[in-house]
Amino acid sequence: MKSQDERVYTRKNHRRVKSMHPMDYVSPYIMVERSEASNYFSDTVDAGPIDTYMRQKRKEDMPELGLHHILLAAYVRTVAERPGINRFIRGQKIYARDRIVVNMAIKRDMALNAQETILKMVFKPDDTIKEVYEIFQKTYNESVGDDVETGFDSAAKIINYIPGLIKKFVVWLLKLLDYFGLLPNGLTNVSPFHGSLFITSMGSLGIKPIFHHLYNFGHVPAFISFGRRRHATELDVLGQPTRRSYYDLAVVTDERICDGFYYASAWKQFTRFLKTPEILETVPEVTPDIP
Repeated sequence: MKSQDERVYTRKNHRRVKSMHPMDYVSPYIMVERSEASNYFSDTVDAGPIDTYMRQKRKEDMPELGLHHILLAAYVRTVAERPGINRFIRGQKIYARDRIVVNMAIKRDMALNAQETILKMVFKPDDTIKEVYEIFQKTYNESVGDDVETGFDSAAKIINYIPGLIKKFVVWLLKLLDYFGLLPNGLTNVSPFHGSLFITSMGSLGIKPIFHHLYNFGHVPAFISFGRRRHATELDVLGQPTRRSYYDLAVVTDERICDGFYYASAWKQFTRFLKTPEILETVPEVTPDIP
């Protein structure tokens, strides 16, 4: 595991990107809100290699390894090779990160009235699946339980105590401070609206993935939703029926941070890692983003 200092995200961990095409700097003024700059797409990956890998690693050193761990590790590895997907827009300016900050909403218990909280994890581009697994498990274990109050829970409780009209002003002020990058690190480090990626599991609810909107507040540029394992009967090369399993993914991205060709290249890498998750065990050579 890397040092604790490498697991903290501050303003020092991002910088302005100044070498893109002029149109890239104009588009955030045309598409001001993240919701109007959102692209939606879906994909399906073969569950076979993923399931085989999970069964193997559960017997070895990752007893609770799940699809979410592999998706996170694959995304971290993709950022290592395609860092442009880790940029974000703030105040109509484009920034690049050197950390991957992931948000994930979880239920404290699988019950209708159970409370929800947010897991917030910081990864480095050279993290392997082992490190991703350990960080997730540590964050999850520290966040579950009815008597546990996370930083997100505390912040939400404080804002909720504020009377309605004053609360509206406070939220407006927070948005203004966020526009100029003046929100305290203490707030952004617990906010579900700030990060590299928001990921959510519809599989745990037993349904297909949804296209989840991007938030206009904050700067999360991508949302990935994954569903339960889906089975299908198909014909093999000999024309014989065979049963296959798949995982469906629904993705929403902010088109202002990089072009479609770059996104497509990144997604091809992402799915390649899902087809061969063993790659995620090796330490990658990290590609720096453009200046």
